[in-house]
Amino acid sequence: MTTTVAVLATLDTKGHEAQFLREQLQRLGSDALVVDVGVLGTPACRADVTREQVAAAAGSDLARVRAGGTRETATPLMAAGAARLLGERLARGGLHAAIGLGGLQGTALCSQVLRTLPYGFPKVMVSTVASGDVSAYVDVKDVTMMFSVADLLGVNVFTRRLLANAAGAAHGMAQVDVPISTPRGQKPLIGMSNLGVLTQGAQVALQRFAERGYEVLVFHAVGSGGRAMEQMLRQGILGAVFDYAMGEVTDELFGGLRAGGAERLTVAGQLGVPQVLVPGGAEHVGVLVPPNTVPERWRDHRHVFHSPVVLAPRLSRAELVQVAREIGRRLQPTRGNAVLMLPTDGTGRYAMPGGPLRDPDGDAAFFAELKAAVPQSITVVERHVHAEDPAFVHECVDRLLQLVEARR
Repeated sequence: MTTTVAVLATLDTKGHEAQFLREQLQRLGSDALVVDVGVLGTPACRADVTREQVAAAAGSDLARVRAGGTRETATPLMAAGAARLLGERLARGGLHAAIGLGGLQGTALCSQVLRTLPYGFPKVMVSTVASGDVSAYVDVKDVTMMFSVADLLGVNVFTRRLLANAAGAAHGMAQVDVPISTPRGQKPLIGMSNLGVLTQGAQVALQRFAERGYEVLVFHAVGSGGRAMEQMLRQGILGAVFDYAMGEVTDELFGGLRAGGAERLTVAGQLGVPQVLVPGGAEHVGVLVPPNTVPERWRDHRHVFHSPVVLAPRLSRAELVQVAREIGRRLQPTRGNAVLMLPTDGTGRYAMPGGPLRDPDGDAAFFAELKAAVPQSITVVERHVHAEDPAFVHECVDRLLQLVEARR
């Protein structure tokens, strides 16, 4: 089967490079689909999908995009149009990989398109800015960033080899036939959130799942992990969730580094996916600080340093009530297939007996508000143990698998 690789580029400035990629892909046995996402200037090579077609797919036309006058207005339109066209082609089975080419602006545009493509689909971004912080371009998607080293302004002995490598990477990934979804009737992939203050319990859970023949994809709940888990639920990669760590909701409310976004804790309930929830690590915030420094905002809170540059302040009773209400609000769409497990002797290592953030009275207020806030469709189970207690973790796993196996 011939594979088709999309090449995204502004052909007025990256046309020669796009043409070279087309030729290299053809030499390897793939067809190239060159998509022009440029707006100004004259294309330096032939486009298989013209800029006019891209603008039209975004509900506009090229003249209006140009009339907008700024890259800030043109970029989202051209990205939306390209994303729509590639998505439609992928749905028809006519697209197998994608490569983006760009400098600062081109990387922003092309990576925006690549992020709309599903997990597991090969995505390569050749970029002049890939040696720095690429989180804004990758976000929570499996985009392969490739540093161009030199600027992409002309084809020469160096850039030919680099672009040929990019073509080889995309072509090779397009040949892979390892599925990312679980066939119907087989045991689903379990998604599990985790934090460092819960890792011992997470290891117990992984062993329990393995004994029952289930594979688990673990997400570090530091913002990006939780957001990726929600997206994978939407894509159907995950068939159940052991949501063991909820610190991403806490940090969303109080400006912490683990903030998981507005969608966190909502998707499984909307889809009816089996889930077991534990408010692990929700009693504290993760705050990025200068080494061993406590900001004024948190000096009246009990705290511990998770690392020299990450402060973990314990929330007050009133702040924990806010967190409980927010968790309840996010879980309102849940109509069943869900169990909330409350470890009343501590929600993580810092809050367990002897821990530096131990506060039983604050925990009691938190749990009481949680029980009042979650919808009645969620079964609530209290156990007077801490969150990493093996018996508690075993019960969490067993309850989740009961929900899963009841649906099979």
